[in-house]
Amino acid sequence: MIVPQAGGIAYRRDGDDIAILLVRAKRDPTVWILPKGHIEPGERPAETALRETEEEAGVTGELIGPVGAPLEFDNGRERVRVQYFLIRATAESDGGEGRAKQWFAPDEVMAAVVFPETRQLLREAIASIPR
Repeated sequence: MIVPQAGGIAYRRDGDDIAILLVRAKRDPTVWILPKGHIEPGERPAETALRETEEEAGVTGELIGPVGAPLEFDNGRERVRVQYFLIRATAESDGGEGRAKQWFAPDEVMAAVVFPETRQLLREAIASIPR
């Protein structure tokens, strides 16, 4: 069985500069990941992406739309399929389940993530950020 999840690729813009949000993984805090989680009953994937981004990073925002094809992987307990959504950050608080979070410039975010599939997804997301 594949467990459906959704996640957010939150960004903020300052003039021409773009920053992408990553959070530390719960299981291995040395790893930077995109916020994501299980889709709750009755929740649409886009709603999950917004909720998980707020819960895990304290960032709220405007949903732009889905990015790329869903990523499938084994997380050690179950097979998951995650659809990511681009989110324009509009507010930020210290929330976030106590996880470390950081905003990365596009070149830095590519170096910070460990999985090639995530780098490809980030390339698609960055290319689709509205001007």
